[in-house]
Amino acid sequence: MNIENSKAQLRKGILEFCALALLQKEEAYPSDLLNSLKDAELIVVEGTLYPLLSRLKNAGLLTYRWEESKSGPPRKYYSLTEQGRMFYGELVSSWEELRNAVDKLVLENQPPKEK
Repeated sequence: MNIENSKAQLRKGILEFCALALLQKEEAYPSDLLNSLKDAELIVVEGTLYPLLSRLKNAGLLTYRWEESKSGPPRKYYSLTEQGRMFYGELVSSWEELRNAVDKLVLENQPPKEK
């Protein structure tokens, strides 16, 4: 098995959650989201983020507004809808349960420390 492939699959699995986490604080332009995700070492490319934002918008979790740009075309700023905020809250609860379960399994099954 390839460890990089496994790590990429883990990142993809939580990318939606992370994007919603960023947007629950304030609206954002996609390149700002990309930078925040990269800063958190969740390497993401535009080709992954834009379809994700479209899916979340089509699901009613996000909305956007256009803002004129001083240097180029208008920019699309995304924010959570009320439904998106509720969905994010449910994901936070699910994440905490999952994290606790995984932490418990990992900690209980550590190999004995060598002396």
